[in-house]
Amino acid sequence: MSTDAFFASLTRVRNVILPPAVRSWLNTSRGLLTGFVLVHLGFLIFGALLSLRGEAFSDTFIYRDWAAAGFNEANLSGGPSPWVYPILALIPMAIAGLAGPGPFFFLWVLMTTLLNFWGLAKLTDRGRNQDAIPAGWWWLIFTLLMGWLGFARVDGLTAPIVLVALAYGVRRPFIASVILAAATWVKVWPAAVMLALFTVVKNRMVVVLAGVATSAVVVALAAAVGSVPKLLNFLTQQGDRGMQLEATFTTPWLWLSVLNIGDSRMYMNTDINSMQVDGPGTAVMSVLMQPLLILAALLVAGLTFWALHNGKINGGPDGGVDRTELLLAGALTLTTAFVVFNKVGSPQFMVWLAPAVAVGLAHSWREWRVPAAMLIAIAVATFFIYPLFYDALSHNNPLMAGVLTIRNVLLVVLFLWSVRRLYLLGKKTPASVPALKES
Repeated sequence: MSTDAFFASLTRVRNVILPPAVRSWLNTSRGLLTGFVLVHLGFLIFGALLSLRGEAFSDTFIYRDWAAAGFNEANLSGGPSPWVYPILALIPMAIAGLAGPGPFFFLWVLMTTLLNFWGLAKLTDRGRNQDAIPAGWWWLIFTLLMGWLGFARVDGLTAPIVLVALAYGVRRPFIASVILAAATWVKVWPAAVMLALFTVVKNRMVVVLAGVATSAVVVALAAAVGSVPKLLNFLTQQGDRGMQLEATFTTPWLWLSVLNIGDSRMYMNTDINSMQVDGPGTAVMSVLMQPLLILAALLVAGLTFWALHNGKINGGPDGGVDRTELLLAGALTLTTAFVVFNKVGSPQFMVWLAPAVAVGLAHSWREWRVPAAMLIAIAVATFFIYPLFYDALSHNNPLMAGVLTIRNVLLVVLFLWSVRRLYLLGKKTPASVPALKES
């Protein structure tokens, strides 16, 4: 079945399920806003109920303890250090902890909701860009499927911020760069998107200056609170960790553990609160992952630069390759490389991939429907892995190992699709498509 035939079948199924009047209403800003409220209201209610019981959820238990301890390891009884994150990640934790540990989780979910609203508003130009409404619905569906991975982790805060930066994109590179630089000081992965932006913009010095200026503000903030010595701890605190259970490259040892072959085993690394896999060759693989990740990022950046240069040479009347499309393709390829070639592989990393796809769908639905469908499948598989059946997976359940393997194969396929997309963009200039409107 061809790609067009597959998506035509999906459209027919949708048309059978949803009457024309409902489809028309959903494709309005009011319909999208209603969807946003319903999706996020569910998370907010659950967050409020847990907070009223004095509880949190997932990693927010750890964040809450850090905030209560004033982010001082001396006040903690054990577990990971708060400085495994860049310094700006501590700001939302501190805000959520202002009223004490009780309402911490609800305030965290509320902050994520507000950032998601900002991202959706920018994506659709506050509902005025009718062509971006379906992309907004895709973003909402993905958010719902990812569940608490987007609402109980720092990654969920950074995803909508990166989406906003990509929406500004090559037309407002300074603003995009400032946003991405700030997001990188919350969680490192937005650096991949910033590298893509640096590669495709006309004036790369703007990106550099924005990054330097933002980082200077961060250093000044660290100096003001006496934390300069710990400023770069996030680069070293996890360097000696092993191969995490869910990482793509861990898959062979996952099955060796499931089948009880070669002394492979799963174990909890309590120092960093991570389930890992140990077996013949895992120590060597763990050491190799960092240079592999760096090499993959450099190769993708080089391919993006080649696509830009070759697109200019082969360009038609429009003057070459579509820089917005190239930025989005480069951002998706780099972030996917950050996931595939990462020895960590935590399930929340899947949210890294959504911003480029969401903005891509708003830019050109037809070109981006394939990765959008793959990412929905990845989100479904990830939901089964965590939170539903993670305990079974960590106890060598073969069925859940199969689900994780399928998810990891899909990630590799998505990476290969993205690489191919970059190559095709450089091979010949695509037909021009309308860029996302700027507000």
